[in-house]
Amino acid sequence: MAKIRIAQNPTFKALVSIPIVGGEPEKVEFTFKYRDRPGLAALFDEWTLKRDEVRAALGDTPTLSEIVAADTEQQVQQIKDLVVGWAFDDKFDDKSIQALVKSCQGVAEAVVNAYQSAFSQARLGN
Repeated sequence: MAKIRIAQNPTFKALVSIPIVGGEPEKVEFTFKYRDRPGLAALFDEWTLKRDEVRAALGDTPTLSEIVAADTEQQVQQIKDLVVGWAFDDKFDDKSIQALVKSCQGVAEAVVNAYQSAFSQARLGN
């Protein structure tokens, strides 16, 4: 008899390599929300649609400040969509998420990559 359940845990933990300006990335444990395959696909579709809407709204000649503001907003939302906690000393809340995205360029990409990697590892293990 199998010793695993079909239903996945509602959360899982994974290390995220946080980019540090002028230094080596630091690994920080994040707690992620589990999403099934259709839910994850729908979330990624939502992000793509939102990105395309923002690009259209910015027009043909957006300023760098406008681009950074739009990217920051989307990256904050991506972290909020995937993460339920972290091992930073800072409380996991909107203010800290925004501070993280503003201070660590590439952090949202690192979070999304760690999330996707956890799914890839699960596929390899089966």
